[in-house]
Order: sequence, then structure tokens, then C-alpha cells
Amino acid sequence: MDIAALAKEVALFLTPFLPYLLKAGEKAAEEAGKKLGSDAWERAKGLWGKLRPKVEAKPAAQEAVADAATEPSNEDAQAALRQQLRKLLTEDDQLAAEIGQQWAAAQAAGVTISASGDRSVAAQNIADSAIVTGDDNTVQSGKYSIRINKASGLAIGDNARATYAGDPEDI
Repeated sequence: MDIAALAKEVALFLTPFLPYLLKAGEKAAEEAGKKLGSDAWERAKGLWGKLRPKVEAKPAAQEAVADAATEPSNEDAQAALRQQLRKLLTEDDQLAAEIGQQWAAAQAAGVTISASGDRSVAAQNIADSAIVTGDDNTVQSGKYSIRINKASGLAIGDNARATYAGDPEDI
């Protein structure tokens, strides 16, 4: 089992759930279930249930989790969380095996990584594509050059199938 890869995948998966996992309680669970999907929420709770005691026993891990929960899109916070999870999994073979089994079950069940928030992107198996977030961008795709002021759900290309619900002036 590749501990570094497991830590990376679990950190990416758990990050959007951390604000709710840290709140605990039924209200947080209900909110997370609605926002992020009930199956994914159950998987996140299972993973966190195994990781939480180890995280709580290590101040650096507690800080990394708190930072990732506060700033889920901050790459530095994500890297710190990934690093702390890697350390926890490396130090405890049984924990690594349990997390590995739960993660394999989550993947088999079709649980995917989700992104939430403005201009967030979650994707799987992307090839020959461009993902652009933010305003005032120019995208060059083959013979197409598109200036995008504010976009959501815009696809570019000969076989593009997407709709743009915004003001045509924004494109």
C-alpha cells in the first residue's frame, strides 16, 4: 500500500467534510448530507472516526485539520493535512490498513471527490481539456478563442455540450 498516495486521496476527500466533522452533532450531519451527499458523508464519518483519536493525540495534526477546515481551498493547508495524515498512517500499520480498506470500499462504492465553493473544480479522468476558474480569462482551444468575463457551465469545442445561463454580455 502506498501510504503517501492514500494520505493524499483521503486528505482531498475529507477536506470539504472537515468543517462539518469538527462541528459534529445531528445538525452538522444533516447539513453535510444535503450539501455533499449522504453516501459520501457516511464514508467521511467512517474515515474520520478512525483518524480522529490519532489526530487528537498529536497537536501538529490537530492544527493541520483545523487549518484545512478553516481554509479548505488553501493549498498550504491541504499540504499540511496530507503530511500529517501520511505521518499518522506511517506510524500505525493497523490504522493504515483500516483506512486503506475503508478507502478501497469508498472507491468501489463510487464515492467521488467533491469540491464546494465559488469556482471550485472537482473532476475525474480528464484528458485534453482546460479548466478555467476566475473572471476575465481568454481561452484558446484549437480554432476557438473565447473571452470569458464571468462564466459557469461553459464548454468550448466542436462537440461541446453545455449551456451558459448568464448574461451573453459576459462572454
